[in-house]
Amino acid sequence: MEKLEKPQIICHIEKSVNYSLFDTKWIPCSAKFVVMGSRPRGSGIIQIYEVSSGELKLVKDIERSQPIKCGTFKASSLKDRYLATGDFQGRLNVYNLEDPSIPIYTANAHSEIINCIDGVAGQSIGCGAPELVTGSRDGSVKVWDPRQKGKPVAVMEPKEGETRRDCWTVTFGNSYNSEERIVAAGYDNGDVKMFDLKAMSVLWESNLKNGVCSVEFDRKDIPMNKLVATTLESKFYLFDLKTQHPKKGFAYLTEKAHDSTIWLVRHLPQNREIFMTCGGGGSLCLWKYNYPEKRKMPDTDGVDQGVIGDLTLLQNSTLSSQPVSSLDWSPDKQGLAVCTAFDQCLRVIITTKLNTY
Repeated sequence: MEKLEKPQIICHIEKSVNYSLFDTKWIPCSAKFVVMGSRPRGSGIIQIYEVSSGELKLVKDIERSQPIKCGTFKASSLKDRYLATGDFQGRLNVYNLEDPSIPIYTANAHSEIINCIDGVAGQSIGCGAPELVTGSRDGSVKVWDPRQKGKPVAVMEPKEGETRRDCWTVTFGNSYNSEERIVAAGYDNGDVKMFDLKAMSVLWESNLKNGVCSVEFDRKDIPMNKLVATTLESKFYLFDLKTQHPKKGFAYLTEKAHDSTIWLVRHLPQNREIFMTCGGGGSLCLWKYNYPEKRKMPDTDGVDQGVIGDLTLLQNSTLSSQPVSSLDWSPDKQGLAVCTAFDQCLRVIITTKLNTY
């Protein structure tokens, strides 16, 4: 009986496709999602599916000249729902999915593949400009405002002559008013950096000893609270960002999971204490963070330092024999998610009992 009291991760629909899947995102306020990837002949593909009475219906099939690595709706309003994508040639495109033949915005963003993209302020009212951030193999992280043609509003990259590390993951956070905004980025050598876009400076950096596959704040539109970073070799880190100690930095915990690379972390939109990690062995782990009694305590010199809580593993499940490369929770229906894996399958999953937490 106890087993059934925990959340269950149920694979609701499984569909196999004839191309490589790289990313998937729900279209906000709908029962539709997009998947992005690469056809065997080397072109890019965007497909739109609708979930209807337990089945998947292909709504649109869009071919592009370049394979598409990543996409987001987060910089677009709920009315427009424009999809921003990064491709293998370093090009950033924004599409109106009603008529996707020609992008409504395009920029030669990077000299190499865009590995990751995130957006902010499209869906929330009055919280700064709608912006996109892209991270690339060329070592740079760039912030774009789709209202400004072709030029980034901010560029974070190594100085001339410094080594350029492959940027694998980017995310926005701390966007709780019109001025504040932070970008966190993770690199192949284990670096994690937080850039303060208001001050245009590095707010904090650390090295996690292993390539950083995914970083995500628990919420984008609140004063920064927690950040999860996942790495190669089955480890992830959870940082409490409420208190930054001048010497020790942020309090954090580390957890081993999946017995393989942890490709991804995704926080539940309806509850920021719950998140899913996706592993290289095709497994999913559902976690809940428990806060400590006090979130900060003075050290021996009387300087405040953060106190870290602990994690509960709510459930784990193996969906595939291949890495789960992308996952997106539905912003509208709690517990509904779509994920893709390298076995060329897309899966709609349902996680039960999340409303009890």
